[in-house]
This record gives sequence, structure tokens and C-alpha cells, in this order.
Amino acid sequence: MVRLNEIRAGEVAVAPPEAQDAGLVFIGRIHTPWTDRLGCPRQGRLDGPTCRIEVFPPWREALDGVALYERLEVLYWLDRSRRDLVRQSPADDGTTRGTFSLRSPVRPNPIGTSIVRLIGVEDGVVQVRGLDCLDGTPLLDIKPDRTLFTPLAPPQAGDAETGAA
Repeated sequence: MVRLNEIRAGEVAVAPPEAQDAGLVFIGRIHTPWTDRLGCPRQGRLDGPTCRIEVFPPWREALDGVALYERLEVLYWLDRSRRDLVRQSPADDGTTRGTFSLRSPVRPNPIGTSIVRLIGVEDGVVQVRGLDCLDGTPLLDIKPDRTLFTPLAPPQAGDAETGAA
């Protein structure tokens, strides 16, 4: 992972294409103890510090039912990450790997995701453990952990498909 904005030996940066609006909206803000990349954990821990996810109005009503789940998946926009590296040297030893084979925050679309342990929900604030992002990170979405979720809608044809396509 690029710790600040350096290019390490063997890393490759590209000129990214001009951004096109995907229509994303930030639905909240994440509050963590970490204010700089050098102090932020590389991976969240379910026994890590309690963090607060502030959900903005009018999205707060969407939190109804979240408390039914022990774990949630939180998606967030890594707004302070660079976006131009296609090869990275995580160990800073000249050996590189493609960005898509890493969980580095440096990505073309810097979307972060963490599976977190739910502590509680109150007044539009979700308290969790397991995040790995900087204080003030914009929130994109919250979902139940897929390993705990059973679809509530009636089954559809593709649900039972198995094997090769």
C-alpha cells in the first residue's frame, strides 16, 4: 500500500481517464480515531476501537432492521487515496502486484469495505468495531453481512442455478 503519495520501486502509475458521474451520493460520515494514513490500521479488527457511522437525514429511516444483524458490511469512499496505480509494491521491496490483487486503498475507484461488528444503533448513529478508514470518511452504504443474510423476497429463477454457466 502506498503509505503517503510516493511511488515505490517497480510501481506503475497511469493517467486515469476523466471521471464520469456514477450518481453516487454520500449517505453519511464515518468517525474513527485515525486522522492520518500512517496510524490507520491496514485491516479492521472486530475487537478494534468503537467507531461511529453517522447517517444523514433523510437516510436514517433506512436503518430500521439493521440491529437484527451481528455483523454489517460498510462501504465507504476513500476520499484521500490516490487513484492512479495499477501495480503496487506493498512490502516496498520492488516486488509488485496488480492493484486488483490487493486490498490497498489505492484503486481506480477507491471504495473501501469492511465487515464490522454491530455495537448499537441510536438516533441515526451506528456504533461498530472493525473499521479501517480515516476519521471523516464519506459513507456509501451499509448492508447486512452476506453470510448472515437470507433474502426476504420470493425466490427467482437464478437463485437455484449451480455449476458452469
